[in-house]
Amino acid sequence: MSNFSFRLDDEKIAKLKQTFHEYIKENKNEYIDTFIQKDDLTITIYKSKKVVFQGNDAFFYAQAYLETKKLAQAGSDEVGTGDVFGPVVVCSAIVEESDYDYIEANHITDSKQLSDAFILKIGPELRNRFKHSLLILDNATYNRVHEKENLNAIKAKMHNKAYLNMLDKGYEIPKAAYVDQFCSVDDYYRYLVNEKRVYHDLIFETKAESKYPAVAIGSMISRYAFLEYMDALNKKYGMEFQRGSSNTAEIDKQIKTIIEKYGKNELKNIGKLHFKNFDPYR
Repeated sequence: MSNFSFRLDDEKIAKLKQTFHEYIKENKNEYIDTFIQKDDLTITIYKSKKVVFQGNDAFFYAQAYLETKKLAQAGSDEVGTGDVFGPVVVCSAIVEESDYDYIEANHITDSKQLSDAFILKIGPELRNRFKHSLLILDNATYNRVHEKENLNAIKAKMHNKAYLNMLDKGYEIPKAAYVDQFCSVDDYYRYLVNEKRVYHDLIFETKAESKYPAVAIGSMISRYAFLEYMDALNKKYGMEFQRGSSNTAEIDKQIKTIIEKYGKNELKNIGKLHFKNFDPYR
């Protein structure tokens, strides 16, 4: 059983309480501020601001609150879920301790904060340098699967597969392995209940791509693959498909163009049909 003990500031303690608010238990110890119990993990927050993580899962959760970030870590993130057109892409990646100078020198961060031009420039280098697993779910497959499963279930299975792929490639996944959180931890594993293999040793955090370099690498490689895919889609259909979902008028116009040129059945190959833009053509 692992045991990690350190002091946290008020901001991190508040974050810790929020993350585990469902698992806070009643305690009558005058020295304890908050007691948390979840599966093989207990977290004791003392009034002195000392925090103790105990249990088989202690390392995985304590990592998120340790001061040092320059440890080997893994991370996964996805792109494309908010885009009417194009695939969903998930990438998991591994960062070694020796990678941090490169990461700092190249301003590695969340792909949403970087220009497409920068992503296209550095993307091939990232794919060559970092151990990773990249999954691209094309629109036809996405639409077929989405008839039975919601988006979070699809993402959970893709993240899980990305980690399993790294194991199958013979990569050693660091103990600190992060997922950019998109649903509760319980829901994540519930979505995987019928999977033959599940990778369990994960730490879930919102906005993880801006906190952990491995998640940022996953985010950037995913974005690079998404941009490549969209470029191929643009060339195939002879148009520049709109990104995101906010420009409704232009998106609706492009949908009508596809129908006029290729027929309504072609929509399943270029877009995510659950978006309201496709409602008139169901």
